[in-house]
Amino acid sequence: MSITRRNARRSVRILGVASASAAVVLGLSSTASACVIGDFKAEAKCDGAKGVIVVTDNDAIGTPAHITVFRKDTSGVETKVGEKEVKGSAAGTSVTIPEDWKPSATYRVHIKAAGNILDEDTPDLTTPSTACKTESSTPTPPASPKPSPSTSAPAESASPTPSDSASHSAPASAAPSNAPSPAAGSSNLAETGASSNTPLIAGIAGALVVVGGGAVWFGMRRRGARGNS
Repeated sequence: MSITRRNARRSVRILGVASASAAVVLGLSSTASACVIGDFKAEAKCDGAKGVIVVTDNDAIGTPAHITVFRKDTSGVETKVGEKEVKGSAAGTSVTIPEDWKPSATYRVHIKAAGNILDEDTPDLTTPSTACKTESSTPTPPASPKPSPSTSAPAESASPTPSDSASHSAPASAAPSNAPSPAAGSSNLAETGASSNTPLIAGIAGALVVVGGGAVWFGMRRRGARGNS
């Protein structure tokens, strides 16, 4: 059986159409499995005492993608937090965007793959209800103060007692004297007896007696002279 030129052209056309169809199918299948929004996962985690947003790309083909994170407030206004490039893998490739998030905050994560294969948002990310904190930030109970040594006891012991003052004042009143101490049983005689002034007093008394006797004698003599005349 001979192959005519016409049959050869027809066979070439059939192979071309089949090849093109296979290429289109493979292209669509590779595009569909290369990068989809389900390959990306966003999480709010803690890095010590600070919060971070971690986005993981599980794209097995490894299509480069651009990640942008926005913070939403209660009024709907968005604030750009950060952005990073990622190239996924079957095991998952993660990128970390620093963000000290607040409890129960809402974030929007936008994914844009190379060649506009993907340009979508992941489901909104809501942070945990508890903020990040470390063990050192937990307050420790204050240590109980140690009792300080009391200084009142020495002060009290240093103050003189009545018996001590009496014992200290006794020698002062019993100081030695040059005067002879009276004998036992003669304390009254010593108080009324002669002293060092006794001779002076006796001399004055004797002089007064002599003067008084002279005056009496002189008076009697004058009286007798008047009687004789």
